[in-house]
Amino acid sequence: MKNPYVWVVLLMIVSIAAFFVFSKPKEETMTTETKAEDQAAPPEMEISPEKIYTAVFDTTAGSIVIELNAKETPKTVNNFVHLARKGFYNNTVFHRVIKGFMIQGGDPKGTGSGGPGYRIEDEPFTGEYVRGTIAMANTGAPNSAGSQFFIMHQDYDLPKSYVIFGKVKDGMGVVDTIATAETVEDGRENSRPKAPVTVKTVTITEL
Repeated sequence: MKNPYVWVVLLMIVSIAAFFVFSKPKEETMTTETKAEDQAAPPEMEISPEKIYTAVFDTTAGSIVIELNAKETPKTVNNFVHLARKGFYNNTVFHRVIKGFMIQGGDPKGTGSGGPGYRIEDEPFTGEYVRGTIAMANTGAPNSAGSQFFIMHQDYDLPKSYVIFGKVKDGMGVVDTIATAETVEDGRENSRPKAPVTVKTVTITEL
């Protein structure tokens, strides 16, 4: 090809194509590391205690719909809603399941040791740990909850140390599936699922 103008045109086309390929912005995703150190302090209040909030868990075993008790436990619900809206719970697993007791999730590490990088204060609540109840998990000390939660598989007598902030409205069959899955020892108990169920997304609705 001897025509210099043709070469110039070809070089311009290649340069333009390269610009669009290499300058395309990368999609922002929350990795395990960024989730675990999400922020240094609990979120500011962004919900209204007078409104009704529902969380829809889209999992690999089906959907779980949970009514959140924003009026009675606004700080706890606010924290959960904040994390859910940021995608914090996306692609996490139910890392601890005990048939007849509960299923636990909300850990970005999937080991039971992860959290959002801060702790929230406990707040007064009512209710019992009955089938379908959702409550915050903690380290065993006061004011030590972060992002992890558990859903009761069956009624269980627990000390009132775990803030109850909602209840399953629909999808208890999915909870049953998760709770009765085969588990293995994790060093202290037989509670680690052989094939953990993944929470793909948590969607919040507000009325």
